[in-house]
Amino acid sequence: MTLVILSGIVSLVLVYLLSRESSPLVILDQPNERSLHSKPISRTGGLGILAGIVVSGLLLISRQGYPEYLVSIFAGVMLIAVVSLVDDKRGVSVRYRLFAHMLAAVVLMSNGFYILNLETPFFLLELHPWLAYVFTFVLILWSINLFNFMDGMDGFAGGMAFIGFSVFAVLGLLKGASVYAVFAAIIACANGAFLLFNFPPARIFMGDTGSSVLGFLMAAMMIWADSKGIFPLWIGILVFSPFILDASITLLRRAFNGEKIWLAHRSHLYQRLVLSGWSHRRTVTMEYGIMLVSAALALASGYFIGEHVQSGVFIASFLFYLLTYYSLFHYLRRQESDAKFK
Repeated sequence: MTLVILSGIVSLVLVYLLSRESSPLVILDQPNERSLHSKPISRTGGLGILAGIVVSGLLLISRQGYPEYLVSIFAGVMLIAVVSLVDDKRGVSVRYRLFAHMLAAVVLMSNGFYILNLETPFFLLELHPWLAYVFTFVLILWSINLFNFMDGMDGFAGGMAFIGFSVFAVLGLLKGASVYAVFAAIIACANGAFLLFNFPPARIFMGDTGSSVLGFLMAAMMIWADSKGIFPLWIGILVFSPFILDASITLLRRAFNGEKIWLAHRSHLYQRLVLSGWSHRRTVTMEYGIMLVSAALALASGYFIGEHVQSGVFIASFLFYLLTYYSLFHYLRRQESDAKFK
């Protein structure tokens, strides 16, 4: 518990200092065609999140006797943090960023972090070793970039990270995985401190340094849980499903329409809601609500052990998202159609 509180305090102090215009580390995020904000805002909040995680995480590692699996997570975090900070400051070409992400993925996987089986309540698919490596590799790269894509609205990425990693911590406790639970709580608490300055209207953004690191940690925690039998991958995906579904649906939609998916855009569900007239606070509150329903379903699956419960949660999750996303996309199509005729 001490390490969790320490993470929050370190992040709180540093994010506060970084949110001040007089800070020498301020890097302003200038509005562009992808942005939903209209004035420059500091985007160094990720350094505050990173500091809380690193300080408490390193203490946790030392207390555990420097286990290789935890060291590999931190090695990956530092690789991504360095290239992302340089990218925030002066820009880094896509090839160098991708190389750093790939190297971080390889470091993580070299210590036994990979998905050998795809398990759901209805089937178990055993992956051939080379396919397991490829699947895990792609999962890590997609998670890093997914979190970056979704960090585009006040309070969104920070709030989702706070809820998601908190759920991971509780699931770890339910399964008796104390180290896993503490590390997840450390990440959650660091994000909770950041969220105090990022909730609409935001005083600071996390930038690539925060979003890319959190995306890597999301993947690492899901793979850790699956590979060590804490909970299967599908439950980890369920926890962060609002992020994963929005980013994945948007990517597929843009690809289907022949758009260049690597270019900046404002096509994500949350961006379209804001552009339709919703406030940042209303949109992010709605997203929190979706995330909390996902969290409750994931916790029910972790707490109530049994095949019928797992199956029920899986089906309920599918129906919930089918209804929710159908309603939201139907609303947006109607709003955007009405706007064309005005």
